[in-house]
Amino acid sequence: MVDNGNTYGERVSRLVGWGHWFAFFNIIAAMLIGTRYITESPWPETLLGQFYLAISWVGHFGFLVFALYLLVLFPLTFLIPSRKLFRLIAVCFATVGLTVLLIDTQAYQKINLHLTPVVWEVLLNEEGSSINIDLQHLFVVLPLIFLLQIALSEWVWRKQRRLSHKHVGRPIAALFFVSFIAGHLIYVWADAYFYNPITAQKANFPLSYPMTAKSFMERHGLLDREEYLQRLKESQAHSELVRYPLEKLEFSRRVNSLNILIVSVNNLRSDVLTSEWMPNAANFASQNLTFTNHYSSSNDTFGVFGLFYGLPSSYISSIKMQGSRPIILDTLLEKDYSFGLFSGDNFGDNLYGETIFRGLNFTGIAFNDASSPDTQAINAWADWVAQRKKNPWFSFIELTTVDDFSSYDTKGNHSTLDKLQNGYNTSVNHADEELGVLFKKIEELGISESTVVILTSNHGTEFNETKTNSWGSNSNYSRYQLQVPMVIHWPGKVPATYDHRTSHLDLSVTLLQDLLGVSSNPSDFSSGQNLFDESPRKWILAGGTRELALITNKDTTVIDKFGNYKLYDGNYQRLQDKNPTLPVLMQGLTELQRFYAKSN
Repeated sequence: MVDNGNTYGERVSRLVGWGHWFAFFNIIAAMLIGTRYITESPWPETLLGQFYLAISWVGHFGFLVFALYLLVLFPLTFLIPSRKLFRLIAVCFATVGLTVLLIDTQAYQKINLHLTPVVWEVLLNEEGSSINIDLQHLFVVLPLIFLLQIALSEWVWRKQRRLSHKHVGRPIAALFFVSFIAGHLIYVWADAYFYNPITAQKANFPLSYPMTAKSFMERHGLLDREEYLQRLKESQAHSELVRYPLEKLEFSRRVNSLNILIVSVNNLRSDVLTSEWMPNAANFASQNLTFTNHYSSSNDTFGVFGLFYGLPSSYISSIKMQGSRPIILDTLLEKDYSFGLFSGDNFGDNLYGETIFRGLNFTGIAFNDASSPDTQAINAWADWVAQRKKNPWFSFIELTTVDDFSSYDTKGNHSTLDKLQNGYNTSVNHADEELGVLFKKIEELGISESTVVILTSNHGTEFNETKTNSWGSNSNYSRYQLQVPMVIHWPGKVPATYDHRTSHLDLSVTLLQDLLGVSSNPSDFSSGQNLFDESPRKWILAGGTRELALITNKDTTVIDKFGNYKLYDGNYQRLQDKNPTLPVLMQGLTELQRFYAKSN
């Protein structure tokens, strides 16, 4: 077909018409590629869920491609009225777009993640990995896509007038528009009424952000708040957000029914476990099992979550909503262990009552001024143990003295840094005196040969050793905020010092395997491994609800929820021009997805 449009207006009109049809056929191509997301996602069990999948597939890719056309190509129509140049730019843009979509489908297929800046940048720079090889195969089809786009461009140009005369453009546009709107409206209803066959599809497609409107519906009388809260409660009771464990635990190892006592001295750095500052704790460590290269799973109080669950902190909200207790505690309950839970502040943090020890009774203490709250918690624990008879027991004691180190008055004219450090050392020394009381109680009660005693902390604290203006905790993932003591008294085990890297995520695995007879693979119920497994590990995992830290022997990679990453050396100094390695990054990102139920 010859282009007879001589004026600017005629050329622009012709290109606009061509662009609409070119976008339509690329929508069809994107939908065909998008079927890979459907095959890799759980199939909805209900007819309504299947209907939503179909219309969201049509509406989402229709909107995505046409929106890109309107934002990028449509304005260029008025700036580049030359048909050949404009069509070449459109062909190149469509080729790149479909290639990126293919890469995203591959990432979704391999690691169940869509492309983010961190996945994109590292995915294409790492050589030799299986994922990279697959992506290289995808790039082989890039010239083929380009040739097909050229052919499509020419065919649409020649057939444009005939296509326009068929009068199918408006019905097709209406189909995509109605599918897009209907998909969002259905999701609004499903989100308000917790209809899982639909809400589970939220992240199936890339750049998918289904609309929610609970507040709008409530304001206009379409949603009753009380009924919604009741449905929320029922949904939480019946839905499975996290598969924890992935497989039913198997018990085929020898059971050793020893008592278990875990003592957490909050905010305690590993390097203060010395004869100068903590003589009682240092003496205890010298006579037992000491892990000198041990890291908390978080730089804040969520480190205790990793200690008990063996999972990264990113699972906290789902675990809390689902109401799952740690597997280690459920196993102890099944084996008729008694529970004694004591704290120097009566477990002031909601993490304990709402998540970790959910449904268990705390031993509340009426504190007085006769001694420190921690000492009173230890005495209450000793009284409780004295009443135990034959059944084994589990106890957790939280000591909070070091939490308030800044309140300790240090005399003299010192700098702010010196005052903070002196206050910290003073509080540490007080905590050691309290531990001395505890160790003496253990001997007086005669339980040393029948009890596993674990001394650790929820996280460390920093005094700006990284020179990044970081103080206290919850500000970075350096060893000063993560490295904590891990000392274990284990009857029958010879005192030893271990210098391989270990994590809070390892403790529950160790107790389940070596004490309670679990023979299952640790990967079925934890992100950690046995503390006594000295085989080299590529990384250990730490982080919070919004960030992930992957710590290797050489560096630390911190990734946020938006896919942005920063790389630090062993001294936690920023490495500007280096990328994290793909295997470490992919394994870490996969670990954050592994325990989520596939239907969510």
